[in-house]
Amino acid sequence: MSPTQRQITERFAELASQAEAIPLVGSNGDLASDKQFHSWAVSALHAIQGAFGKDSSHYLRFEHELSAISSNIIYERRLNVFRGIFLGAKSDVDGGHFINLQTAISGEIFGDFVTAAKAALTNGKHTVAAVLACAALEDALKRFALANGFTVEGKTMEEVVNALKAGGLVSGAPKGLLSAMPKIRNSAMHADWEKLTPQDAGSVIGFVEQFLLVNFR
Repeated sequence: MSPTQRQITERFAELASQAEAIPLVGSNGDLASDKQFHSWAVSALHAIQGAFGKDSSHYLRFEHELSAISSNIIYERRLNVFRGIFLGAKSDVDGGHFINLQTAISGEIFGDFVTAAKAALTNGKHTVAAVLACAALEDALKRFALANGFTVEGKTMEEVVNALKAGGLVSGAPKGLLSAMPKIRNSAMHADWEKLTPQDAGSVIGFVEQFLLVNFR
């Protein structure tokens, strides 16, 4: 489990405990404390959005129930509905069935870079393709390393690659292919155009496409 995943899991556990601790008040003891409920609900909705997005069933159901509250009166049965929705979301989080929105957005951005790189390569501009693909790969590697607890500030691409390999986060065939990437990256970023070939650009594009598919979906 990455540090980001652990943080999300711990946050959901904390909010689940807070939900159970919301006191019941009123003459019949069947009303949730308005102040504590809304404080929790705002945090819970934010957590659900961060883990699943605004289009998820968890978010839409929770938001719908919030909009149905009249005069800030929350009876115990409605409080239990909120608790149930949140526990359903927590169950998915505990099972790892959630998305990291930052990663997903990053994947889309990197995908745009790769698309541009492929277009440049098709048009015979392999140096431009190499620069775009290498930029996407280096940033993706650093974000992936950071999400898994590695320090990337001030690190070269080669150092990041070595750290990922040493940590067992890259293995098998990708491990061998990744070892060749820093050399191509240095040629691309240092304007050593004569050292770059269309095959180099194609290999980086192919690798970064697969890397994004596996790690940024």
